[in-house]
Amino acid sequence: MRSVSVLLPYPFAGPFDYGLVEGLQLVPGDLVLVPLNKSVSVGVVWAEAEGVFGQALRPVIERLDIAPMTESLRKLIDWVAYYYMARLGSVLAMALRIDLRAAPAERLVYRAVPGFAGKLTVQRQKPLSCLGDRLLSAGDLARAAGVGPGVVKSLAAIGAIAPVAAPLFIYPDPDHPGPQLSAAQLDAGLALRDLVTGRAFSVTLLQGVTGSGKTETYFEAIAQCLREGRQALVLLPEIALSSQWLARFARRFGVEPAVWHSDLGPARRRDTWHAVAKGEAPVLVGARSALFLPFPDLGLIVVDEEHETSFKQEDGVTYHARDAAVVRARLSAAPIVLVSATPSLETVTNVARGRYRQLDLPDRHGGASLPAIAAVDLREFPPERGMFLSQPVIDAIHATLARGEQAMLFLNRRGYAPLTLCRHCGHRMQCKYCTAWLVEHRGRRSLICHHCGHTAPRPSRCPACDAEDSLAAIGPGVERIAEEAESLFPAARRLVMASDMISSAHEAARAVAAIESRQIDLIIGTQMVAKGWHFPHLTLVVVVDADLGLAGGDLRAGERTLQLLHQVAGRAGRAEAPGQALLQTYNPDHPVMQALIAGDFANFMTCEAAVRRPGHWPPFGRQQRA
Repeated sequence: MRSVSVLLPYPFAGPFDYGLVEGLQLVPGDLVLVPLNKSVSVGVVWAEAEGVFGQALRPVIERLDIAPMTESLRKLIDWVAYYYMARLGSVLAMALRIDLRAAPAERLVYRAVPGFAGKLTVQRQKPLSCLGDRLLSAGDLARAAGVGPGVVKSLAAIGAIAPVAAPLFIYPDPDHPGPQLSAAQLDAGLALRDLVTGRAFSVTLLQGVTGSGKTETYFEAIAQCLREGRQALVLLPEIALSSQWLARFARRFGVEPAVWHSDLGPARRRDTWHAVAKGEAPVLVGARSALFLPFPDLGLIVVDEEHETSFKQEDGVTYHARDAAVVRARLSAAPIVLVSATPSLETVTNVARGRYRQLDLPDRHGGASLPAIAAVDLREFPPERGMFLSQPVIDAIHATLARGEQAMLFLNRRGYAPLTLCRHCGHRMQCKYCTAWLVEHRGRRSLICHHCGHTAPRPSRCPACDAEDSLAAIGPGVERIAEEAESLFPAARRLVMASDMISSAHEAARAVAAIESRQIDLIIGTQMVAKGWHFPHLTLVVVVDADLGLAGGDLRAGERTLQLLHQVAGRAGRAEAPGQALLQTYNPDHPVMQALIAGDFANFMTCEAAVRRPGHWPPFGRQQRA
């Protein structure tokens, strides 16, 4: 029996051999249905038939009528499995997270039928008047005309309008008029255009200060990719960022791109997957998992905020999407652009070694100035007992709100308090599965382990000594800061932005709209407020605990703290009004604080590299898990 190797999307180390029935011809990349135990599974032909077997093999059931998986994607899966020591089938599962046996839904739009002479009621005339020469879906047409869906159906039934199959995504217009670019943006944009036109692999770091217009600059590369008729992939670290990003994209290209993230429903994910595979999704923006979509002709990859730790997946298959994106760009003979105001030391080192190119945007767009950053020494200005905001910070917030401007309180810690302990016996509330401290979430009335997700109700008695009402919340979380802000600034309209309170792109879009329309005076948030947002009326950012993250054994603690605080400080003063950032710290002389105050990111990274190089620590060597 002739055979073929088929890889299945399960935690198997490699492919399985299946027999080929007479007349069935398969090539590597074909998607097939095969028997697996007592069920049927979708798999991918991973290798050519290697000969004839004497024993009978279970046969391939059928080849699916779907475009084969490209060689570049198969090679990426091989590389991820090898480099990150993962099972090959587990990596394949990240590329096949939809039900491929279900056909994509056909999207219908309606057009007016020329020459229709039938008599129409007033209600039926409304949709025809709205439609004109356009193509609209039944729902959009009904909403535009202010009629019910039944009216549109009746027009189709009498032949006044006719259905037409339409693609899921409209092709963006690369020459749609966009915002006016600065000279520096134009120079960088032209350089990126040339890289796309060259149709060759390259890696370019686009570094610019916060608010310098990096997004609009790499849009020029996307526009050139569209002119070349190829597909572009943009990876964002937080899907919550997509609301403002999508609005910018629509202003530049006239339509929104395809989107890929975990909030999409199964049907939308399936339809988007098929659109990508057919080349009908010219531009896709998504989270790290979008890297494994079946692009047939990928012409550009952009990794925005490339330094972000959320690009590293920790559960399941452990991999770093930024590094894997560089590999996919090489396998696709396409340029990749890494974008950041504070690039990772890995990227900085690759630039210094000549492996990556670099383009700089040194100034904020539109003449806006960078915020003035100052440290508030908590040894000199300690907060009142039981409080966490110092008097200089309170005064600065009052002054900002009095001017009609917005302020932000930043603390990278979800919940109400990071530790709950018994004042009677000293018992600390720990997770029973991983011994991490349980974080109190007062809004949910529960204790949550941020390490494994275990949740427990907050007890009224100490589980160790049975003392009643003896449990005390120790330290601040963002909920506790919000409580303090309510007492200090009762007239201010407040909004808390944390991942456990704003968990979807839709909720994030509503929050951003409220901030932009000045319905919010004081924003209180975790790291989700630090990245990519543009709030033109925000002029003051306060970091409640700038020392948080510097302690512990993390090799990259200083680097990551600098990147995070630089990003959050950069939310201030992005329009005409000047911005200010205040860092509450017990160690204002720390190199991270001094680098932030001086705005000397390059010198800090040079010193950081000098510390790591002698020990061959990353990026000058690799650390393996035990």
